[in-house]
Amino acid sequence: MRNRTIEDQLTKYLTDVHSIEVQALEQMKVAPRLAGGGRLAAAFHGHRDETRAHERLVREELERRGADTSRLKDVAGRVGGWAMVAFARLNPDTPGKLTVHAFSYEHMELAAYELLGRTAQRAHDRPVAALAKAIGDQERAMGERLADCFDEAVDASLDRSAGDDIRSALVSYLTDARAIEAQAVHLLESGVRIAGVQALTDVLREHLDETHGHQRLLEDRLRAHDAKPSRFQNTALGIGGANLGAFFRAQPDTPVKLAGFAYAFEHLEIAAYELLRRVAVRAADDETVAVAEQILVDERRAAQKIVATWDAAVDTVLGNLVGEGAR
Repeated sequence: MRNRTIEDQLTKYLTDVHSIEVQALEQMKVAPRLAGGGRLAAAFHGHRDETRAHERLVREELERRGADTSRLKDVAGRVGGWAMVAFARLNPDTPGKLTVHAFSYEHMELAAYELLGRTAQRAHDRPVAALAKAIGDQERAMGERLADCFDEAVDASLDRSAGDDIRSALVSYLTDARAIEAQAVHLLESGVRIAGVQALTDVLREHLDETHGHQRLLEDRLRAHDAKPSRFQNTALGIGGANLGAFFRAQPDTPVKLAGFAYAFEHLEIAAYELLRRVAVRAADDETVAVAEQILVDERRAAQKIVATWDAAVDTVLGNLVGEGAR
C-alpha cells in the first residue's frame, strides 16, 4: 500500500464531512415537524436548505479532485441521522432533546470544517480552505440560532409533559445531566490515554477532574429532591463513552477526530445545562440554577481550550504522514 500524502488526507476529510452532511440532511428532513413550531421549527427548516447546498458543494469538490464520496460512510451517516430523530421522538420532551442534540451536532460540523480548513491551508488548497470557511460560518450561525431557541425548546417540552409537575420535570433533567456526565467520564478517560497530542491530553485530563466534581454536584441536587441517578442511563451512556474511545483509538488520525468530537460533546453538555438551568428557574430552585451556571462556566472554558489544540492535532496527523513517507 502506498504511503498517504496530505492530498490523500484532505480527500479523506472531504469524504468525512460529506457523510456528516448526509446525516445532517436526514435530521433536517424531520426536525421541523418535531420542533413544536415557532422559531425553532423555522430554524431547522431554513438550515435544511443550507444543508442540501453543503452536501452538494462538498460532493462537487470531491469530483473536482477526481474522488468520490464514501458509500459506506454515507450509509452510516443516514442511519445515524435516523437514530437521532428516533431518540428525540421517543422522549416526552422531544423539542428539548432535539435541540440539545442538534446544538451539539452543529458544533461537530463546525469542528469538522475548522479542522478541514486547517488541513487545506497546510496543503495550499485555497478552494477547499474557502469552502470550509464558508460552510463553517453557516454551521456556527445555525448553532447561534438554536441557542436563541433554548427558552422556546424548554417551554415546548414542558407543554408536552403537562401531566407532570415542574419538580418531576426538573428531576428528569437532573438525571439526564448526570447520565451525560457519566458518558463524559468514560470519553475523557479514554481520551487522556489516546490523544497523542500533549496539549489535548492536558486539557482532557484537567476537564476529567472537573467532570468528577460535576457528578458530585448533580448527585447532591438529586438527593435534595429525594432522587438518585439512573443506573440504567449511567451504564448505557458509560458503555457508549467506552465504545467511542475504542472507535477513536482505531482511527489513523486519532488526534483530529478526538479533538473535533470532544468539542461537540462539550456543546452537548452546554445545551443540556442551558435547558436544565431554565427548568430550574421555572421550578424556583435557586440551588440548581447556581449549579447549572457553575458547570456551564467549566464546559464553555473546556470547549475553548479544546479549540486551542486543533492546530497541534492537525500538525501531528500531517507530521505522521511525513514519517510514513520516510520509512
